[in-house]
Amino acid sequence: MLKQQLSAYFLIKYAMRRFDPEADQKEENRKRSSAILRRLDNADADAGTKRDVKRADLALSPYEQTIAMEVVAPEDIHVSFEDIGGLGDIIEELKESVIYPLTVPHLFSDHSSLLSAPKGVLLYGPPGCGKTMLAKALAHESGACFINLHISTLTEKWYGDSNKLVAALFSLARKLEPSIIFIDEIDAVLRSRSSSDHEASTMVKAEFMTHWDGLLSTVDQRPPRIVVLGATNRIQDIDEAILRRLPKRFAVSLPNAEQRKRILKIILKDTKLDAPEGFSLDDLVRRTAGMSGSDMKEACRDAAMIPIREYIKEKNANGEALLCVKPEEVRGVKNEDFFRRRQGSSYSSTQDRLIES
Repeated sequence: MLKQQLSAYFLIKYAMRRFDPEADQKEENRKRSSAILRRLDNADADAGTKRDVKRADLALSPYEQTIAMEVVAPEDIHVSFEDIGGLGDIIEELKESVIYPLTVPHLFSDHSSLLSAPKGVLLYGPPGCGKTMLAKALAHESGACFINLHISTLTEKWYGDSNKLVAALFSLARKLEPSIIFIDEIDAVLRSRSSSDHEASTMVKAEFMTHWDGLLSTVDQRPPRIVVLGATNRIQDIDEAILRRLPKRFAVSLPNAEQRKRILKIILKDTKLDAPEGFSLDDLVRRTAGMSGSDMKEACRDAAMIPIREYIKEKNANGEALLCVKPEEVRGVKNEDFFRRRQGSSYSSTQDRLIES
C-alpha cells in the first residue's frame, strides 16, 4: 500500500512538472534564492547578529523565491557613506530618520510611536547626482536586507501573477527584516493614474498601496522594520497617492562648488596627479560647474586615460614592447588633460556651454 502511495505521489509530481512550462525556471529560482539566503546568514554570522530562525531555513513561496532573486547580499554592496561626497546634510538626516530606527528600533518606538522609521523615502533630482549610490550606501550602513526591485520583475504574462508578486515582495520583506525595498525610477511603475491605464497596471498599483499601508500595522506589538525607498528624475510623474506614502523626501541636486571639491577628492584619491605644477583642484572645481557627480567621474576617467595613451604611443614609436612598461614612468594627470573632446565623450549640456564659452 505504501509503495503504491509513493508511486502515485511521484507520478503526480512528474506529471505536474512535465506539463508546467515554467517548472525548470521555478527550480532555478528555488536554488538561487536559497543560495542568496545562505549568504545573508553568513553576513549575519560575520556581524554577530543572532536570529530566531536562520534565513536559509525560511519557507518561501514560488513568488517569494522570484522576489528573493532581487535581494543584494551585503558583500556585494561596495558603497558606504564615505564614498559619497557633497551630500553630508542628507546623509545625516537619513541616519537619524532611517538607519537608527531600523537598527535600534526599541530606542525610538519605546520612547514614542511617532519615531519609528518612515514607511517611505524618496530621493529625487537630476540624473547622475548619486541617488542610486546613496540608496546602496544606506543599505550598507544600516545592515538591512536590500531588495533592489526591477520593474520587469513585477511584469508577468499570466493574469494575476503581478499582484501575487507584489504580495510576495512585502511578505518576503517582513521575513527578512530589517529590509529596504529600493525602486529605481519609481515614476515608471507607480506613475500618475489615468483613464488610459491598462487594467492590470491599475490593479498592481492598488495592490502595492494596500500592502504598503499594511506596514503601519504592528507585529508582536512592534511596527515592521521595512522601508520603501524610491528614486526618480521625474517627481512630477509620480502618483499623488504614492507621494503621500513617501513622507521623507530628499532633493539630490547638482553639486555646488564646495560639494564638487569633495566629490573630486574622492574620485581622484588614488590617481597620480601632476601637482602642484600641472594640476590645480580649485581650477578643476571651477571648470566642472554645472556637472553632476556622474559627469565628473567620466571626465576624470577620460583625463586619466590621456597620460596612459601618450605613454603607449611613445613606446610604440620607439619600437618597445608593451610587456616591458613601467607604470611609474607614466606622468601625472594635468588640468589640460580634462575636457579634451573625443568621440564617445558625453557631458551635460550645461557643461558643454561652459567649455565653449
